[in-house]
Amino acid sequence: MSTRVTFTFWLTAGLMLPTAACGQTRPDAWAEVGRILRTENVSSTPYHRYNLPRADLTLRIGDIDASAFGLGAWLGFAGDAAAATMGGDLVVTSDELGPVLAELERQQIGVTAIHNHLAGATPQLLYIHIQGQGEAQDLAIRVDRAVALTGTPRPVPAPSSQPVQIDTALVYRVLGQSGSASGSVVQLGFQLVDGRVTVDGVAVDPNLGHRTPITIQMVDQDRAVASGDFAVRATSAMGVVSSLAAAGITATAMHSHLVGEEPQVRYIHFWADGPLTEVLEGLRSAIAAAN
Repeated sequence: MSTRVTFTFWLTAGLMLPTAACGQTRPDAWAEVGRILRTENVSSTPYHRYNLPRADLTLRIGDIDASAFGLGAWLGFAGDAAAATMGGDLVVTSDELGPVLAELERQQIGVTAIHNHLAGATPQLLYIHIQGQGEAQDLAIRVDRAVALTGTPRPVPAPSSQPVQIDTALVYRVLGQSGSASGSVVQLGFQLVDGRVTVDGVAVDPNLGHRTPITIQMVDQDRAVASGDFAVRATSAMGVVSSLAAAGITATAMHSHLVGEEPQVRYIHFWADGPLTEVLEGLRSAIAAAN
């Protein structure tokens, strides 16, 4: 049996690092941002992250509870709270999309991408990538007005940890990277874009703009599913899609998250379903293609 665990991907929206020096903000300024959003700050300076999972929804793909893969909305802030760069990823239903976009426009919050991540999921979800710059508490108030138009439960409860039911040693050995695990789910992050990525000449921190999250879930002892998005240079994108297809892994979306970045970055979402060893080997081949 699969165990539902809510994870939030480490990335998905591009953020530019502000020129303001980090570490100048009073600690209670970031606590106030959490109070406004009614969720905890789960990352420390110079980057502050606030998770807003869609725990009101259960996401299904066929016979799989895929809630671990597609419900992780979040906001992130870089730099000083008085002059922060904000980015994030809002998860909305098709009915919520129009009202949320209209509110983001009223609040002058930039939208950099709107798209699907998965194919054949119920309910159909869309992902709105957002960005903004300014005073962190003001940005939080403005985004909160859009989040309030969704069914996002708040205050956000602290995530629960469950006994690990997946062979993490095998996962980490095959993929060459450690991560975090709870219940039947393990999550890892990779950096597959070499060198700097800039927007308007300003460097984008890889942790905020172009890391690759991969989540793997055991369905039973003979079956695993996996999803995530490969963030790769545009010149590598076709090779990654081909490698995934050759391994029996479906690319479910390919698109941009950033606007005007150099070099261009593409984000390839995928869905894998099969024996754990085969899923891992397919992911390893795609990672090699990205590099």
